[in-house]
Amino acid sequence: MKHTESRVVEYQQTSNNIEQSTREYLLENQLNAAVRAGAAIMKIYKNSDDYDISLKSDHTPITIADRMAHNAIKEALGETRIPILSEEGREMRYEERRNWELFWLVDPLDGTLEFIKGNNEFTVNIALMLNNICISAVVYVPYHHKMYIAERGYGAWVMSDVAPDEEACYTYSDIHSNIRQLPLPEASHTNYRVAVSRSHQTPETHEHIDLLRIEHPDLEVVEQGSSYKFCLLAEGSVDYYIRTTTTSEWDTAAGELILHQSGGKTSAYPSGESLSYNKESLDNPWFVARRL
Repeated sequence: MKHTESRVVEYQQTSNNIEQSTREYLLENQLNAAVRAGAAIMKIYKNSDDYDISLKSDHTPITIADRMAHNAIKEALGETRIPILSEEGREMRYEERRNWELFWLVDPLDGTLEFIKGNNEFTVNIALMLNNICISAVVYVPYHHKMYIAERGYGAWVMSDVAPDEEACYTYSDIHSNIRQLPLPEASHTNYRVAVSRSHQTPETHEHIDLLRIEHPDLEVVEQGSSYKFCLLAEGSVDYYIRTTTTSEWDTAAGELILHQSGGKTSAYPSGESLSYNKESLDNPWFVARRL
């Protein structure tokens, strides 16, 4: 399949699925966009004096790496002619996007704080949304050369040895010749592991963990940045993830599908409702994610 030609995507409006040839074409673009964004990020990561850190309107940091990754994704996904809702395009008006049926939901650099701290815990998140439901997801961990993939109804997998590459051009066959299905057998463990954000914890986080510890005296807390926590859940390396600070839709859409397709669930806390997407406010409620 040629990657140099634009293609108008056709899909069934009443279904949360699309035909296989189109699904394969979109996954190729989705994965290559993430790898190219990872290359842009790692180029900056090696030169900490050039981060060019500033604050967004919500007072969270943004670096030149966020912007370069956004540009790489925008260029790579442009040929699909599908609109993009991105962390770096957060000011888009609800009236413009509310009736989108198919769109990309993107966080070009999830874990900017971890990127700035230099602890390697950052990801690229790209979710394909159909009727506001994620149907295809990739989470790329460029420092560790790992790519997590999920397709709704088909499963979740991990690719290893996926090095950042600004000219990445994986085909669907390339992808499926180098994947392992999630969860991973070697990730099994005996104690109960709870993931929390490394940089975003509150008293409610610790209160919830104390309640879990009553049922699981052997509970171990695992601090981790970015959507990589969803990936660890999908692997089976951790069992539970509690988040009691604000996140945005692009922080969770891809990771939530990867977890779901590997045998897990994410729900709002404490209501237990499902997370919803493309809302007027792009903020998520507090949530818990866990293996079932």
